[in-house]
Amino acid sequence: MSTADAPTAVGGLTSAEVADRVARGETNVADDSSSRSLGQILRANTFTLFNAMLATAFVLVMLTGQWQDGLFGFVLILNTAIGVVTEYRSKRTLDNLAILDAPTAQVWRDGAVVTLAVGEIVKDDVISVSTGDQVPVDGEVLEVRGLEANESLLTGESRPVRKAVGDEVLSGSSIVAGSARVVATRVGENAYAQKITAAARRYSLASSELQGAVKRILRVITIIIVPMALLLGLSQVRALGGWDTVRDDGTWRDAVVQAVAGVVGMIPDGLVLLISMNFALAAVVLARRNVLVQELPAVEVLARVDVICLDKTGTITDGAIACDEMLAIDAQGHAHAVDLSPDVLAALSAIGADPEANATAAAIGVALPGGDDAAVRGTVPFSSARKWSALLLDRAWVLGAPEVVLAGREDALATGTLAAAHARATGGSRVVVLCRAGEALPDPDAPLPVVEPVALVVLGEHVREDAAETLAFFRDQEVGLRVISGDDPTTVAAIAGKVDLLGSGGDVPGADARQLPQDVDELATALESASVLGRVTPEQKVGIVEALQSRGHTVAMTGDGVNDALAIKTADLGIAMGNGARATKAVSRLVLLDGKFSTLPGVLAQGRRVIANMERVANFFLVKTAYSTVLALVTVLAGFVVPIAYPFLPRQLTLVSALTIGIPGFLLSLPSSSERYVPGFLRRVLTFAIPAGVVVAVAALVVTAVASDPDVAGTQMARTLATLSTLGLGMVVVVLHARPLVWWKVVMVAVLTLAGLAAPYVPLAADFFLLERPDAKHWLIVAVVVVVGGALLVGVRALARRAGTSGRGKIS
Repeated sequence: MSTADAPTAVGGLTSAEVADRVARGETNVADDSSSRSLGQILRANTFTLFNAMLATAFVLVMLTGQWQDGLFGFVLILNTAIGVVTEYRSKRTLDNLAILDAPTAQVWRDGAVVTLAVGEIVKDDVISVSTGDQVPVDGEVLEVRGLEANESLLTGESRPVRKAVGDEVLSGSSIVAGSARVVATRVGENAYAQKITAAARRYSLASSELQGAVKRILRVITIIIVPMALLLGLSQVRALGGWDTVRDDGTWRDAVVQAVAGVVGMIPDGLVLLISMNFALAAVVLARRNVLVQELPAVEVLARVDVICLDKTGTITDGAIACDEMLAIDAQGHAHAVDLSPDVLAALSAIGADPEANATAAAIGVALPGGDDAAVRGTVPFSSARKWSALLLDRAWVLGAPEVVLAGREDALATGTLAAAHARATGGSRVVVLCRAGEALPDPDAPLPVVEPVALVVLGEHVREDAAETLAFFRDQEVGLRVISGDDPTTVAAIAGKVDLLGSGGDVPGADARQLPQDVDELATALESASVLGRVTPEQKVGIVEALQSRGHTVAMTGDGVNDALAIKTADLGIAMGNGARATKAVSRLVLLDGKFSTLPGVLAQGRRVIANMERVANFFLVKTAYSTVLALVTVLAGFVVPIAYPFLPRQLTLVSALTIGIPGFLLSLPSSSERYVPGFLRRVLTFAIPAGVVVAVAALVVTAVASDPDVAGTQMARTLATLSTLGLGMVVVVLHARPLVWWKVVMVAVLTLAGLAAPYVPLAADFFLLERPDAKHWLIVAVVVVVGGALLVGVRALARRAGTSGRGKIS
């Protein structure tokens, strides 16, 4: 940076200098959109492998001139349009929420501090950063006051790094202690962590188990569909009399249409769309509840969560802290409600007057108004890893957690002070101790020297009114709860008891995280019985999450402080509070914009609705894929012996799909569900879909074989009966997966069944779908096949449920 371009000391750039840099393009504007563009949405919904398959089949049918059999092509267009509209609405909602939650920075311009969106920062701007901020640009430290930056999101190193004047700070790092003024050296696309910070907010369609399972099915279909289509076409040519015959009489068109019918039925075309639509719909529903979904697959993770780790502050309590009392400590460590000495009051007043005060120091400042930090000669800012802070007046003073500041001491003063602090912590109060230290500030990177406790500061936290009810909901849903906090274990346990964390109405035991084992397996064992943990460091929060995950748990982590960011990033589902640190919100998958803990039950319910209903509906699609594949395979193999016609026309499969898959699938994807999801979606679905598909295929072949007898029916009647029997068995599949059969589901099944049965008698439908009116003999054939096939489907369902049963016991 040249002298001419340098900002005026630390007063920032002038308006003219800013305009000059904007003109040169040296701004912090980057591709950090919260959602995909309309063009990206159009491309994503149009140029898919599913669409390519269906479009090819549609073109082939159109070449035959039998447009009625290309009806699935219009469904393709409709599905694409629905996907685009749904995702675009989601995009607009997420964009609006992202604007409300957009990051800002304190920037010096023309000698004054202004609040700007991070995109308005230009190169050489001077930016003020303090505890909880995420650095928006790469920069160089100009002024510093005990600054410590956590660069773990960039480097993987979790230990905070102290910064001095002239040191570099990287965008994406989090300020965990102190404050500084930083001059921007690299902005926008040139900033080190631009891709990381942008990706944290982008509307994502990352892989999920649901989407991954469907993609695996699609890969298999892709491999077999082309050779299957060719072989099926050849078999239909043979069934129609051979190449010379179909060429001369034009029945090659029928061969193409029948081959297309075979392969189109194999494609679960609506399943991917329905999954994406349900993810997007859930994101919109949650947005109306002030929940920002930063990654759509997070909706799926919601359903799998079986343990929630709660940071006490900001979740069970609302984060508001008040100073209840200040107690003097005598030589024996006893605490007394007497006037504090002038030097102690001066130290506490200076702590409370710190412009970068954390919540504890700010509460002290409210209790001791009018304080002045002008006499402060140096500070060591509070760090959640150290759990103490210090300042230098005429001597050094240390304020911190009693059991940390006085650790290892056995003298009467220390043990008495610890006992007094413990007695007040049992009531749920947060207690810190003020100590006299030496003539110089203690080294923050070295063990704290012996200090003299002189006063206890007792602080109270306000428990959220909805906390008890919310925790009760999670207990009822068999979701395990772990409260982890950096506060005294006794304090945390007392607050957990106030909200009846365990549901027993009694006391809640608290464990000291400093006594937890380091080994992951041993830690996981300890966590099976420990529900409340105190004095947890940020690194231990990560370890707790990883230990729970090692036992197969799906873990959600909530928090609002920068010390929660690592654990939130590590958890399967990171949930940040809207009023929390920007660094924490950036790495989370969900942001509760209104900061209300009571929003979480609705979030969980929405996730379970999506995943449970999608597993139910997936059976409809994959049963069709299975029976279409079996029918195509049998038709191909029969072509080498006795050629047979494919049992359906594409238009008839469209009717079957609409009544037994599309309409019921959409309606059954909407109701709420409280069932917790268990991994293994594809195995469970295929355990039913494959044998069920075989049953439906055999039924269609039996009906076709019987009806193909000239004494029973002709080819068109055979296809009509195959269509009706497949409709009937498809409705059996719907009924088996629609339980419990509440009134509206019964009405749905009845209406769809009647629509299918009536189709041959409605002239327009009969003509379009090429259905003939069955007589009593034909209906008897269909009835027998549906009854026998239905009984087999019930048996298949029972066996599949037994095979798919897995432990879903309550997690304590």
